[in-house]
Amino acid sequence: MADERTRYFRQLGRLRRSARRWSVLAGGLGGAAAVLTPYAGLGLPDAAWAGAAGSAVALAAWRWIDLRALAARPAPPALDPAEAAARSRARLVAAVERLPVGSGVLAEVRRVRSRVALRGTTAGQQWARLDRASLTLAGMAPRLTGLAEPAVREAADADRSLRELANRVASVERALRLAPTDARAPLADAHATLTAQLEGGVAAYERLVVAAAGYLAEDARPEPTHPAADRLTEATDLLHGVASALAELRAGGAGLRTPTR
Repeated sequence: MADERTRYFRQLGRLRRSARRWSVLAGGLGGAAAVLTPYAGLGLPDAAWAGAAGSAVALAAWRWIDLRALAARPAPPALDPAEAAARSRARLVAAVERLPVGSGVLAEVRRVRSRVALRGTTAGQQWARLDRASLTLAGMAPRLTGLAEPAVREAADADRSLRELANRVASVERALRLAPTDARAPLADAHATLTAQLEGGVAAYERLVVAAAGYLAEDARPEPTHPAADRLTEATDLLHGVASALAELRAGGAGLRTPTR
């Protein structure tokens, strides 16, 4: 969609072109009525010419009035280039999200962009580990219901917090590379503390994913054998029994049959 300034000038141009068209049409119809009415005398066709000419004149007048009213209004200010770019990007993202696979594509693009932004820092490896664990948990999330739902919500909050911490670690590390010698020690201590927090948080997140997988595994096997396998076994035994009965009936019928000559 265009911004307000662009829409204003587009509407102004449409009104100007419409006013000109109706002015030309009104002039043509008025001239035809002025010539043909005295030439052939008054009649039904002359009334049609006169009515069309009057309607065109009225519409042309209204269009010129609308045009002057719109032109009297000040044009909206031009958008800042950064704001215009942000709006264009938001419209593009919204259009992609409406596609069947748009959400997944955008999520993957954001994930790759974030990983590239952390490349070359100590937080990059932890971010990659967190990505793998997050994707694994996302695949299991639809089946983690009931008692496991609070854990899924906690995992989502922890994921956002750990990603923010990873960005903070990367920022401190970049600043540490530029810091003078006398300011390196405090930054180095802060970087070491944040890195340790990040590593511990990612490890805890991975343990949560492993626990979720164990929950699904135990939830999927409440009995030694799956109910579907038991039903298939019963159906197989039933078919074997029917086949044996049919074989016995066929054998008995063959024994009772008398030979004929």
